[in-house]
Formats: sequence, structure tokens, C-alpha cells
Amino acid sequence: MINLTAQLSPWLNAPAWYVAFSGGLDSTVLLQLLADYARRHRAPPLRAVHIHHGLQAAADDWPQHCQSICDGLGLELQVIHVQVTPGASLEQAARDARYAAFAQVLGAGEVLFTGQHREDQAETLLFRLLRGAGLRGLAAMPAARPLGQGWLARPLLAVGRAQLLAQANAQGLCWIEDPSNANTTYARNYLRGEVFPVLNHRWPQAASNLARSAGHLGEALGLLDELAADDLAGAAQGAPFAWLGLDSLDLAALEALSPARQRNALQYWLSRRTRLPDARHWAGWDSLRDAVVDAQPVWRLGDGELQRSHGRIWWLKGQWLVPVKGVLAWADPSVPLTLPGNGCVSVQGDCPPGEVQVRYRQGGEMLEVPGRGRRDLKRLLNELQVPHFVRSRLPLLWQGERLLAVANLPLAGQGGIQLHWRPPTSVQGLS
Repeated sequence: MINLTAQLSPWLNAPAWYVAFSGGLDSTVLLQLLADYARRHRAPPLRAVHIHHGLQAAADDWPQHCQSICDGLGLELQVIHVQVTPGASLEQAARDARYAAFAQVLGAGEVLFTGQHREDQAETLLFRLLRGAGLRGLAAMPAARPLGQGWLARPLLAVGRAQLLAQANAQGLCWIEDPSNANTTYARNYLRGEVFPVLNHRWPQAASNLARSAGHLGEALGLLDELAADDLAGAAQGAPFAWLGLDSLDLAALEALSPARQRNALQYWLSRRTRLPDARHWAGWDSLRDAVVDAQPVWRLGDGELQRSHGRIWWLKGQWLVPVKGVLAWADPSVPLTLPGNGCVSVQGDCPPGEVQVRYRQGGEMLEVPGRGRRDLKRLLNELQVPHFVRSRLPLLWQGERLLAVANLPLAGQGGIQLHWRPPTSVQGLS
């Protein structure tokens, strides 16, 4: 019998437990084990989540099967339909859609348990070796990682598929056999159906040995992550314009490291923000780092981009990558004004009578600065070292052809009006 007491103990204080329940062998055994545990021990509320990808007709019957299993266990089932975006890898697209749905389900501190086992870990390591992955990829699947507001946990990673099958048969469980698993045009199915039988014939312990190697690599990765955290400690400090709410790093601190430590530190930092680039695309970092001082280089990545400005690199995503434009009339400046795609603004101080507007820079703007006379806005922004990507979306308060104030900067015009801008959020999703 499989005992998960040790694997579950770190999660006993979570607000809720979820099981990723496909209806297949692995998730069926996992659901049964968790339900048995919850009946015999004090545990968080347990629910199941089934993702319907809509990729094959047979899958239309699976939610009902999953519902009947959950009804028998007295568990709630949530069925989520996802849209799989076509791409070069249908497997990857389905996985992305699935985990995005899981991330939406999880509340703060809640845990999603998934049924990956020892052979899955071995397949992952071999698959990534064949793709030329680095250490971060070869560490394969961790036993737990952040997901959305909660955690993803894999309590079966040390359990072999034969053990799962024996457990299912002993318990009289029934499960779904996904017909697509026999399609060896998919890379993982090919490894599972064609490659591993050959390996196991020659080396019966191949899967367990590969899984053990993945564990060793994971331990080595942990040491490199500790080094990266130390290297980033100084680089992350001293960021100007904290009101931007953006993550940034000091370029000089990174340049002081060896190239290998630069990549290690950036991989650690970026892994919490985006899918990491493969080795061929790390030339983007070299270009960003080595561009001339007054350049505005950009390194585009899977879920956002890095831009360089005034000696720092900045992580931008979401609305920060969408240009803003237009003129917005502000009928009542005593009430905050929402800026489409650009947060909101409010006024401190008394606006002069008459209509005011919020506009964005076009070039050539002049601001009357007390004690300094009329000053070119471009020069003022240069003096303050405002990042170039901020300038085009910096709200400006106008009355007619008179510029009254510039948002969030010590550039109040005559009358002492202050324009306060709350920029669009750039919440960092975990990848």
C-alpha cells in the first residue's frame, strides 16, 4: 500500500486541497489516497478539478466519469473547459492552458496535488536532455512549486507506475485510458511507448535511476539558486521611482559578475516572471547588456520583455507593453480619472477654473517651473533620469495650451498643482 503521510505533512495547514483529476490511473489513485487520508486524519477540505481541453471527442464523456467517482467519495468536482491555442507543440499548449486554469482556481496558500510519478520524472529528464536543456531544465519536476496564489505539490514522484497499478487493482478502482496516449507522434508518448521499453529491457532500473539523477540535479540547482539570490541582493536595491511598481536590476552589479554567474542570476530572476529562453536566445542578453549607453535595447521574452534605461534593466509586461494615446477631458478633477490601459490619476491642489485635460507627450512641451521660468519638458525628464519607456505614458495635466503639471514628478507648475498617477499594475505571475 502507498503511504503519503510524509508527503502530505507540509500541507496540513493549507486552507484547502485540490486534486488535478483527469480520470486516468495516476490521478484516480491519488484522489483515492487523499480521500482515505482525509477520512482518517484531520486535513483541509478536499476538492477535485477536471480540465476539459476539448481536443478529442472521447473527452466529452470524461467529466461524467469523474463526477461519478467524486460522488462515490463524497467530494466536490469542478469541471473547467479551456481553449488550447494552436502552436508548434500541442502538448505544450494543452499544458499551458491546463496550468493557467489551475492557477486561477487556487486561493492564497491553497494546494493543488498532481499525480506525476517516478516514470514521469524519468521521461521529463530524458526529454529535456534530448532538447539540450540546462541545469534548470534537467532538475525536472520539483516535489512542490508555487502556482498562482498557492502551491502545486507532487506527492507521487517517488512512486512507480507499477505500484499505482497494483494499488488501483487492489482497491477495485476504475479509470480512463486516454486514446491519445497511444499516439507516438507526440514526443512524450514516443518516449513512453517506444524508448523506455527498450531501456528497461537492458537496464530494468532505468526509470528509477533517471529519477534519482533528477533529484541530484535538483539539489545542485538549489545551490545555484542560493548563489543567484546572493548575487541579486545588491542588484535589486536602489531602484528609483518606486511608485512605478516595476522590478528592475542594477546593470553595473550584474556586469561585475562572470558571464556564467550573470546568466545564472538572470535565470533565477526571470524564472519567476517568464518562461526562460533556450540557449540560442541568450544572445538577447548580450545585446541588451553591451549596447551603447544612450541606446534603448529590448530583450523580448515569452511573457514580457527587459528594457534598459539609465543603468538599470526593467521587467515590463501586460499593459506596460501597450502604447497609450489620446486626450482625456476631465470634467471634475476632484474625482480620480481612469486612464484606459494606464492606471488612474488624481489631483492635489486647486485646479484653475475651466476644463482641464490629460494628455501624453508629443514633443516640444514647456512647463513653467517656479524659480526657473519656462523649461523644456524633455530636458527636465533627462535631469530626473526618468526611464524612457515611462515618458510616453506619463500623464500630463493641461488647460488649453498651458501645461499645468507632470504626474508624480517634482515638477509642479505655477499654482502648486500636483498630479498623482497610479500606473498600471505589473503583477508578476509565477511560471
